[in-house]
Amino acid sequence: MTIGVMTPNGHVGAHVLRLLVQAGERPRALVRNPNKLDQSIADYVDIAMLDAWNEPTVVEATRGLEAVYWVSPTATDSDPLAAHSLAARNIRTAIETNRIERVVFQSSVGAEKRHGVGEIDGLAATELELEASGASVAHLRCGYFFTNLLMDIDSIRGGVLSTAMDIERPIAWVAPADIATVAVGRLLSRTWSGREVQAVHGPEDLSFTQAAAILSTTLDAPVSALQLSDDNVRSALGEFGLPEAQIEAIVMMAAGIRDDFTPENPRTYATTTPTTLSSWAAEYLS
Repeated sequence: MTIGVMTPNGHVGAHVLRLLVQAGERPRALVRNPNKLDQSIADYVDIAMLDAWNEPTVVEATRGLEAVYWVSPTATDSDPLAAHSLAARNIRTAIETNRIERVVFQSSVGAEKRHGVGEIDGLAATELELEASGASVAHLRCGYFFTNLLMDIDSIRGGVLSTAMDIERPIAWVAPADIATVAVGRLLSRTWSGREVQAVHGPEDLSFTQAAAILSTTLDAPVSALQLSDDNVRSALGEFGLPEAQIEAIVMMAAGIRDDFTPENPRTYATTTPTTLSSWAAEYLS
């Protein structure tokens, strides 16, 4: 089969690409800038230029695919929700035009709310567009990425893990490599059809206070969780010069799953993946 992989340089996509190669497939790397793809894999994959916000490139890059791993990219220079909406329309057009059979979509816990979760609202809208395309679609409702900690690494090494989430409320945390394993299983399998939601929850739910304790032990240095207000986050993001639409999209991601939210998908054997925060932190943060 021919399988396309979005964001093949990403935290999840890079693992998806490698696992497909190791499974004996020759995947197609769908990448905005082919020159940025690791040249060590050039002999194992095909490469197609795809700009998610440019319909002709999406249609052409996905021509001949049987399945695609779709990641809706975050816009850095425009309204994130409008950008997700445009990308969703483009991949739907490509699916319909090229008669792509199966799509595995990297979605998020919180997308089930449909509205009020900031940028995750864009993923929710993408879910609906994919479902309307006629393809069989599996939405991966992923927990909080361990790799999000890399964006706050200096603060963590200084002893503070800050967040606008409720620091005492447990949430699902997950390693991107584990998401890739679930994604590849879905991409290679022909035993499912229609609309499926596959939650990917990591090994256990953790509050930020618990996560800070794990980091303290793993890094052998004290780390404490600090809860920020939404206005604290707005102010900090504003100092980076981000436009208001991007700031609100980021702020509401935390607010939307912090206040009055119960995940649609409970933790089960099928949603639990193995990599622990302590083992991941030992590899990537030490």
